[in-house]
Amino acid sequence: MISPPATILVYVGLDAVGDGLMKLPFVRALRAAFPQARITWMAGKGHSVYAGILAPLVAGLVDEVLDDCRVGSKASELLGRRPLHGRYFDLIVDTQRRLLTSLILRRIRHGAFVSAAAGFALSSLRPGRGYVRPAAMAAQLLDLVALVSGRTPTDGAPLLLDPATLAEAARLLPDGRTYVGFAPGAGGRHKCWPLDRFCAVAAHLAETGMVPVFLLGPGEADWAPTIRAAVPDAVMALQDAALPVTPMLTIALARRMAAALANDSGTGHMLAAADIPLLSLFGPTPAAKFAPATRHGRVIEARSFGGEAMDLIPISAVRAALADMLPP
Repeated sequence: MISPPATILVYVGLDAVGDGLMKLPFVRALRAAFPQARITWMAGKGHSVYAGILAPLVAGLVDEVLDDCRVGSKASELLGRRPLHGRYFDLIVDTQRRLLTSLILRRIRHGAFVSAAAGFALSSLRPGRGYVRPAAMAAQLLDLVALVSGRTPTDGAPLLLDPATLAEAARLLPDGRTYVGFAPGAGGRHKCWPLDRFCAVAAHLAETGMVPVFLLGPGEADWAPTIRAAVPDAVMALQDAALPVTPMLTIALARRMAAALANDSGTGHMLAAADIPLLSLFGPTPAAKFAPATRHGRVIEARSFGGEAMDLIPISAVRAALADMLPP
């Protein structure tokens, strides 16, 4: 634990959309731990979505994004002028573990430096004896917050969504109904539970008076007619949206849901960011490493049923788990 820093530098290599979503719990926990600090996010080896599409999502959480800084790659950076032109930070949090990069970052003027590289050998603070690094990247990052703050992160700082996005979510999902989210897509079809099973679970919930809400990305838009035919009462929220479809809109919609069901996907991480009960389905990818970081999450893995293929997960298991997460 250190004295509350006034300035914090967070170093990452780069952030694609999936990276940015997975790192959101870390950003929120860091802001909650140090609400008065000025937080600078530095992408040293590429671009960060926090300087692009996800910039509105980290408003109020990150004060400054230094994008594609070209810092942390070459041994020659250990000589000559300090990185960032001599800027000083009370605390540097290094989120990666490559030793050369960490040595370069230590040349930035600082009060405290925290890094897991080389077993925390370069770090101003170290975890206790017997520390075991968790498999999940999100959990590893949250451990860094615990190390610098001296306490286990619980609730993260809230995401600030703009009024227009919140109003559009309210228009699409008006008050007075119980909504359940379904995100049947993923980055690869091998990570998708069969669409007909998503529809079967949704149709069952519709029979009980709940409203299924399907969230389809651009790669799944052609599924919409199949879903409408199988679940006539379903809302195709993103297809019906009047605003551009953004992660912020998906999170705003999710906040109006009682629970949600998703594959291992970027949409699953957006649902987790809404802090709602989330049931995640995993097959070929390990849940221990990639499951969304959420206090209200539950995972079903195909491995529990004999293999990695998503179609091994039975409808009965999903229906039962989702029922446990929904209000009576």
